Parts: sequence; structure tokens; C-alpha cells
Amino acid sequence: MDTSNPLPVNHHADHPGFSGATGMLFGLFFLLVGRANARLAVEVAKVSADDRVIDIGCGPGGAVREALRRGAEATGVDPSPAMLRVARLVTRTSARVTWVRGAAERIPAEDGWATVVWSLATVHHWKDVAAGLREAHRVLAPRGRLLAVERQVEPGATGVASHGWTRDQAQSFAAQCRTMGFESVDVGEGETGRGGVWTVSAIRS
Repeated sequence: MDTSNPLPVNHHADHPGFSGATGMLFGLFFLLVGRANARLAVEVAKVSADDRVIDIGCGPGGAVREALRRGAEATGVDPSPAMLRVARLVTRTSARVTWVRGAAERIPAEDGWATVVWSLATVHHWKDVAAGLREAHRVLAPRGRLLAVERQVEPGATGVASHGWTRDQAQSFAAQCRTMGFESVDVGEGETGRGGVWTVSAIRS
């Protein structure tokens, strides 16, 4: 494979998604493996009780629940009804949490509602990164924070090992954030206990 031209940041955009009984099983699996990313997200985004968080590709909702523990309001958005079903089953009913079917390219939220938008290990599944960033910019309030977290992968990886970003892909996403009007864009590295991750954070101007 030629690695001189890195894959786009959404290189699994044709993924069929998670539905039915299989989706429920994956949802239960993600309950276990997503905890570290969820804890990292609330720390990097500095979530507090003053925040309103939108989680794009929330899966079974681990990061939404971490935001709730910080006192924030939160909306979990996912294209999979099965994932949202698991999220509702394992989350205590609260007026501070909402679960809605949607995607990065069409976030079911009002303009400027959120103070934080994040996508954890899911940007590489977005159908259209530019459209997703436009939507994030739309739903964020001025000075709102955007955060993407993706597993670090090696150039040329295939299969499950390719689900994440190379360094070039993290930098490419950061460049697209700047193009879409975000500022203070920063590419960082984190550790979740399951390996290294890239963090890309930005501020809505």
C-alpha cells in the first residue's frame, strides 16, 4: 500500500453501521472499551456544570454519562437505534440528558445550543467531514469547544488495526477545522490504557 498519500480522516465512511441484535451486542461491548475515552474527553474539554455537551456518535453513552457526572447537560447523538436503546437502558432518567438519532452531518440541535461538541473514536466514520464540521460550528455557541479523539494507528494498517488516525490524518483534521472557522486548533496525544490516542481540540470563533 502506498502510504505517501494518507487516507482521509473519515476513511471508514462506508461502514454499514450497527443495527438490530448485532448492534445491541456491540453496544454492550463498547460500554466496556469506551470508558477511557470518556474520562479523557471530560478532562480535555474541562466539562463543568455550566456546560451543554453534544456527543456525536455517542454509542451506548459512556461519555454522555461522564458529562452528567460533572453536572453538565448532555445530548447523545447516534445513527444507530440499537446503540441508543442500550444507552437509554443503562442511563438513569434525567431532565439533563437527551438521546436522539442523528449524525455528524445533521445534528438535531438548535443553533448555538452546545458549549462542547465531541466525537470520540467516530470521526473516521463520518460520511462527510466538512459537513460534520459545519454542523459542529452551527450548534456550538461562540467560544464553544470542539474535541475529536481517535486511536493512534500506523500508516498502512488494515482491518480493525486501521480504525483510528495516523499522525498525518490527525493533522489533516486539524487543518480542516481551521478551514471551517475554528481557532486555537491543537493536536495532542493522550493515553487511555489501551494505547495512544490523538486529540484535536478547537474553539468556535
